[in-house]
Amino acid sequence: MSNIKLSYIVPVYNVGKYLRKCVLSLVHQDYSDYEIILVDDGSTDESGKICDELCETISDERLAIRVIHQANAGLSAARNAGLKVAKGEYVCFVDSDDYWEENVLGGLMEQVEREKLDVLRFDYQNVNEHKEVFEPNKSSRYIDHRTDVVDGVAYLNERMSYACYAVMYIVRRELVPTFTEGILYEDTEWSPRMLVAAKRVNATQTVVYNYLTREGSITKKYDKKHIQKKNDSLMQVNLSMQNLLVKVTDGRWINGCIADNVYSILNNVASYDYTSVSYWVDALKRNSMFPIRGYNVRRMTSLRYRLINLSPKLYCWLRHIRTTYL
Repeated sequence: MSNIKLSYIVPVYNVGKYLRKCVLSLVHQDYSDYEIILVDDGSTDESGKICDELCETISDERLAIRVIHQANAGLSAARNAGLKVAKGEYVCFVDSDDYWEENVLGGLMEQVEREKLDVLRFDYQNVNEHKEVFEPNKSSRYIDHRTDVVDGVAYLNERMSYACYAVMYIVRRELVPTFTEGILYEDTEWSPRMLVAAKRVNATQTVVYNYLTREGSITKKYDKKHIQKKNDSLMQVNLSMQNLLVKVTDGRWINGCIADNVYSILNNVASYDYTSVSYWVDALKRNSMFPIRGYNVRRMTSLRYRLINLSPKLYCWLRHIRTTYL
């Protein structure tokens, strides 16, 4: 198994109820040249034990399942740990409470090899615990479904939505950057770095990935500590985006993502931590994040961006009044 084509990297944390279904969906594929790497990120339930059981009962000459046990360090650290040991020419990330459609990998890898791709992006759908599909693709209005091979920058600017999920790609391993640890929105920060390095990118409309929304898992935290964490992470994502801008000649998507993140930061503080508005506006100005430039936004959002560029504090005040009193 020293030279294999694909490595699935599956971070695992307290998903005992879902882990077997995830792994078995990867086992039931019409392809043979791959491995599965399970990274148990300090689970406190039975997940680590299940990883070992799956490795023992499924691994054979055709398919290797390898297990890494580590202290809890977060999703990005678990993915990075998997990358360090991956043997595949290509890698693919899978979250351990989600699952793949069966018998789709063969067609994906056939396209990857036929078109000599660095990156192949595939489609996903949202499912609940009853396997019911809802909102098959929330970002479909932004996605261009052309099937010609382009470089990563062209793909970003012409065919990419802001749905930056690392689990939606097969990527040549040598191009995969490490994930930034300790932040939220790690996929949004990672995806453009990965794509900018790619020379041959394409997509397929094949629905491959089932993104599970667990019952009771949709929670929104509005306490000041969490808002601070969200905004710190969005700021780090934007600083990474600014570094990318100097590497490309066409920065429409990157500028649009920066704008979207600034918009989110201001909305967060205006709605849930209004006393910190001056701090965040000053921080954004200090890091040269104004004026913001929208990309593929609706007319109303474009008008809001104009107001933000005119006076971010005025925008925050109006947003605060609206969310507090209306």
